[in-house]
Amino acid sequence: MKNESQIFGIRAVIEAISSGKSIDKLFVQKGLQGDLARELMVVLKRENISFSYVPVEKLNRLTRKNHQGVVAFVSPIEFYNLENLVMQVIESGETPLFIILDQLSDVRNFGAIIRTAECTGVHGIIIQKKGGAPVSADTVKTSAGAVFKIPICKVDHIKDAMFYLQGSGIEVIAATEKASDLIYDVNLKNPTAIIMGSEGKGISSSVLKLVDRQAKLPMHGDIGSLNVSVACGVFLYEVIRQRL
Repeated sequence: MKNESQIFGIRAVIEAISSGKSIDKLFVQKGLQGDLARELMVVLKRENISFSYVPVEKLNRLTRKNHQGVVAFVSPIEFYNLENLVMQVIESGETPLFIILDQLSDVRNFGAIIRTAECTGVHGIIIQKKGGAPVSADTVKTSAGAVFKIPICKVDHIKDAMFYLQGSGIEVIAATEKASDLIYDVNLKNPTAIIMGSEGKGISSSVLKLVDRQAKLPMHGDIGSLNVSVACGVFLYEVIRQRL
């Protein structure tokens, strides 16, 4: 990540949050004490900002400056509110199409998916606040700038986002090799949200239990799976084919 997206120091982080900056990653030294540290915790709780406790050695690797036990990375984009975005899309009269990323961790895969999503008319990409790939400089580069053109929503829990989408009449479809149906047998003309899983584990079992349908791509080689960004592109272009 480029240095200009990094901020450090307790007061600097508090001011960044108070001014409305989107904090993408926040690291706090284990055992951090003091009045300023307590003030920071109040702000983080009030703004519902997630963070990770880390040893001081990690912070020292991130910056050689006097970080005071806190290092944050500011997102280059502003994230959208999911409920507002869904209502906006529905009111526009267009058929909703969303992508949900379940713990996708590779920033280059993330960027590639963003680029394809923008090219295929996806209305928004939904990611979880914890555990997923950040919107970093590499993400921006791999997306070829598409990250600035497509809404991205950060949610506390993927499951809650799924419930909201389903309650809004949007069918949630899991892209998984565990499915019995091929993607070509699934109706994608209706309002749809496609879930893509992480590179190693795929879609978590607890999430799979909540989807409306599962679908897979036909595989004829020996490897048995595609790169997640490639698979996402195939799914999205099948949506386009059906909706043309």
